[in-house]
Amino acid sequence: MTESTEFSDQKQVFGHPQGLFYLFFAELWERFSFYGMRALLTLYMIDVIFQALAERDYATAAVYSSYGSLVYASTVIGGKLSDKILGMRNSIFLGGILMSIGHFVLAIEDNMAFFLALSLIIVGNGFFKPNISTFVGTLYEKGDPKKDSGFTIFYMGINIGGWVAPLLCGWLAATYGWHYGFGLAGIGMLTGLIVFWRGIQNNVFGNRGLPPNEHVLERKVLGVKQGILVPVLAVLSAPLIALLLSSYKAIATEGMFADQNIVNVIFTGIGIAVLAYLAYEMFKANNKERKELFVAVLLTFFMTIFWGFHELSGSVITLFAARNIDLDGIMSAAQTNSLNSMFIIILAIPISMMWTWLSKKNWNPRTPYKFGLGLLFAGISFYVLAISGGSANDNGFVPFTYLLLMYFLLSVGELFMSPVGLSKMTDLAPARLIAFIMGVWFLSSAFAFQIVGFIGKQLAIESTDKNVGGFETLTVYTDGFLLIAKYAIGAGLIVLVASPLIKKLMGKVH
Repeated sequence: MTESTEFSDQKQVFGHPQGLFYLFFAELWERFSFYGMRALLTLYMIDVIFQALAERDYATAAVYSSYGSLVYASTVIGGKLSDKILGMRNSIFLGGILMSIGHFVLAIEDNMAFFLALSLIIVGNGFFKPNISTFVGTLYEKGDPKKDSGFTIFYMGINIGGWVAPLLCGWLAATYGWHYGFGLAGIGMLTGLIVFWRGIQNNVFGNRGLPPNEHVLERKVLGVKQGILVPVLAVLSAPLIALLLSSYKAIATEGMFADQNIVNVIFTGIGIAVLAYLAYEMFKANNKERKELFVAVLLTFFMTIFWGFHELSGSVITLFAARNIDLDGIMSAAQTNSLNSMFIIILAIPISMMWTWLSKKNWNPRTPYKFGLGLLFAGISFYVLAISGGSANDNGFVPFTYLLLMYFLLSVGELFMSPVGLSKMTDLAPARLIAFIMGVWFLSSAFAFQIVGFIGKQLAIESTDKNVGGFETLTVYTDGFLLIAKYAIGAGLIVLVASPLIKKLMGKVH
């Protein structure tokens, strides 16, 4: 079968391959499970796992940071194993099964079960997340103009899952108990797997997503077939990761590792190694490659800063919502995690149309300017929370409108940066380094959680009262948000000032 026949034989739905809609619903339910669990995670640790600790906020911030870093770093390993051995289909099934088990284990109120559950989700996400996104690309012929709109539809599924899940899981957790919320997240993941399996049964994917060759799964390593060895090692790695997560305390009180736990140290080492390798590649590169590679690293650094502030939504901002936002009759603190995805759904098409309109007028700003503006929006969003204390009522609670406006502005910033960043990596990276640079781009989210952990520890409230809030916590949070706003706005202004130079380094890349 020729390539063109392979693509033209696909059944079309609304002008797109039928397989896209199976992947759309599979990813929607997977993200439902992921964001449903994330909405509850910080509050659950505060309320249950670390309830006996006065420094429960510190412990929660450390575990949340380690979890976030490892869940994104795992995608680099999972993607490689899929490319070399399992293929996308097997990886998606393995990842989905491990994540489902992890979500259901979270429903067990036991500390060791908790860390094991998180580790299963980390390993499962490593196999599932990078492969289902890549699978979408295989449905379209190279150069197909419908590919971009196909990815837009797919990413809309991500945000629908991210919007609905905190509302439902948060309601269940508040009404019936934590394990019901986590259990629904697990059901969501299983539903996603069933949808994907139905797509395979209906042969909508053709021969896509199979292992790289028919013999690779049968090849033996240490006397065990690779098709069996990889899942076994994946399961066996879970207790080791659980140990890392549970080792949240700092390994030293002073020196270079002060206030650093084992995961922090591991990521410091990874960061140094990545930077050293990039420096080596820049030294080897020609002048044009060196300039473009430098810009790719800069954009990744800016994106890391943005995600570091953005991902506070699942930790510090959720705690602020629980302790200092007047949510009475509106929604629970866990449910506020739905606001970002809600605004992304509302704003994605208008902002995309705005870029198209500006392009026709030849006014569409180059990528560095969009990044600078995105960071400014992030800074202004935190400034909104910083000044909210001036409107606090007699109990130390501020109006919900501040949180709503904050998420609106943060979502605008995200749409200015995230959609364009990934595509620019492929344009800027030399052909021999595309896979590595894409890995670094995804690792930026892992490093962003190191920023989340650092900020979470700085804004930790020490109290033996799990219902602490009001004026006891208000100033700590608003002062912290003001500092974040200054850093984000400062970073945005630096990027805007440097944009003419960055634009010149980018050459013809827009």
